[in-house]
Amino acid sequence: MQNSLFDNDITNNPLYYWIALDAIPAIQKRKIFSLLSHYSIQSLFQLNATQLAKLKLNEAQINAFLHPNQAHIEQCLSWHQPTLNKYIISYGDPEYPALLKQISSAPLLLFLKGNITLLNASQIAIVGSRSCTPYGQEKAYDLAQQLSSIGITVTSGLAIGVDGMAHKGALKGSGTTVAVLGTGLNNIYPKRHFELAQQISEQGLLVSEFWPDTPAYPSNFPRRNRIISGLSIGTLVIEASIKSGSLITARYANEQNREVFALPGSIDNPQACGCLKLIQQGAKLILDCNDIINEFPALQLPQVTVEKATASTSKQSPLLALIDYNLTSFETLLARSGLDVVSLQNQLIELEINGTITVQPQGYTKLKG
Repeated sequence: MQNSLFDNDITNNPLYYWIALDAIPAIQKRKIFSLLSHYSIQSLFQLNATQLAKLKLNEAQINAFLHPNQAHIEQCLSWHQPTLNKYIISYGDPEYPALLKQISSAPLLLFLKGNITLLNASQIAIVGSRSCTPYGQEKAYDLAQQLSSIGITVTSGLAIGVDGMAHKGALKGSGTTVAVLGTGLNNIYPKRHFELAQQISEQGLLVSEFWPDTPAYPSNFPRRNRIISGLSIGTLVIEASIKSGSLITARYANEQNREVFALPGSIDNPQACGCLKLIQQGAKLILDCNDIINEFPALQLPQVTVEKATASTSKQSPLLALIDYNLTSFETLLARSGLDVVSLQNQLIELEINGTITVQPQGYTKLKG
């Protein structure tokens, strides 16, 4: 771990050159790693303009090598305060996560806040739709809690929907969860998850490859997905449409030779179509937490006791059989039940109070029975 911070000459700080290298404009990671295979990182910044030009760097890149922005680098360095559980880890640091080093475009820097040991913990990524159904929310929460309770760290992207529920479930378990942000750690996004991010920084770990003050650029969120999957031994997708960003994470996981899991859903639910497509393509279908655990026998994890929902036929409302696990409109229930409007409304209210259905603006979803 690099501990020196503000030497009189900041170039004495081992992080200095990594930050300066990360600041080179519009240079691909593949190019950077190619350069590092031929030069030490310090020697790169000792090359002259002619030598740098021979490396096929453009004028702006050459200038950045010759004249690093000292003030910008020092401002970035100020994030590294281990006494406050705030860290910067470079690609050359021995604590850089081994799994992440295996991916093709590993970030040069990781900005961290929280329990740094979680970087190298056994992680399962849980990702999914931002506009998930109550079923998706419930499964993300429950599966994350179960995995966390047996020692698996749950990793996700802090987004609303499945991501947020996965973090909350993990915090309810053992508290070990990693949130990978698409912004700098000084700009928590979405804002509604500010308190959740604070809780994660206290009980888990916040991670970003972006400098601390980086705002929310749309193009940065797909980029962070490779880190979510790259830190993890497997990725579970819960509810994803065909165009969902979660499928980007699944694709990264597949390219990184990691396990991909998918929770099945109704073929009539647009938010489940991406998961069904993944299953068609070879992702492992998940029915409960043990289907994930069984894929990693080397971890010697205990089996999770999963309570199966059982319906009491003597007390079950006949109306419940007419409500789908995906959205069912009020008009559909009127047609199916043959009830009048008032009677149907009264029975639906009773089912909602009992916790067997949930109400949404477009209709009703069965949760139990």
